[in-house]
Amino acid sequence: MDSNARKVICALDTGDLSEALRIVKRLAPHVGAFKIGHALTLPNGLDVIGRLQDAGAQRVFLDLKFHDIPNSVALAVREAAKRGAWMLTIHISGGPAMMAACIEEARAFDEDGPLLVGVSVLTSLDQHTLGDHLGVHRTIEEHMVHLSALAVELGLDGVVCSAHEIKAIRHAIGDAIIVTPGIRFAGAASHDQKRTGEPLKALDDGANYLVMGRTLTELDNPEEALADLWRRSAV
Repeated sequence: MDSNARKVICALDTGDLSEALRIVKRLAPHVGAFKIGHALTLPNGLDVIGRLQDAGAQRVFLDLKFHDIPNSVALAVREAAKRGAWMLTIHISGGPAMMAACIEEARAFDEDGPLLVGVSVLTSLDQHTLGDHLGVHRTIEEHMVHLSALAVELGLDGVVCSAHEIKAIRHAIGDAIIVTPGIRFAGAASHDQKRTGEPLKALDDGANYLVMGRTLTELDNPEEALADLWRRSAV
């Protein structure tokens, strides 16, 4: 697999397991991982990770954004690790004790443990929502930089951020992982996300992994769209 292709995480934005398996079988040779969330795990349980792996998904990114008291989230990390999740998300706002408990559980599996990436501000939120509704009076970028630096300092492997904050967060967290959702091909619909970006610019700005969902899976020929993307990156 091309090294660029390994940077793409395909989001399985469906609750239909049969559809998800079809996407995995088709795109496994062309992307580096598959992201799943509540839509697939609630009806199928965490065993869905194994089903996707059997269909060809070498790496499964479990995006459940754990956020609870430390013991509860630690138990969730343990179960995800036991089932072979490659990466998973936790909310940084759960606090230092929660993050420390997650790290301890993940490291108990040594090299087989999942990568832990922290979520600070969802890509569906804008400045108005953050300030006027949630009462956070930093800018989105300031708030994300603050929480991201805290998460990496405590030992998380990296963070999630939109394309808009990559440069500032890269400066704040050094070589830690940046996963960027909301990635769209030029001209594609933004769907329910407020802060989106295009793939090549996100990589140039410092993202390690790009999450692409419906902008990729709803194409008639997603394989060719990805191949064309990497051809343009080489120019």
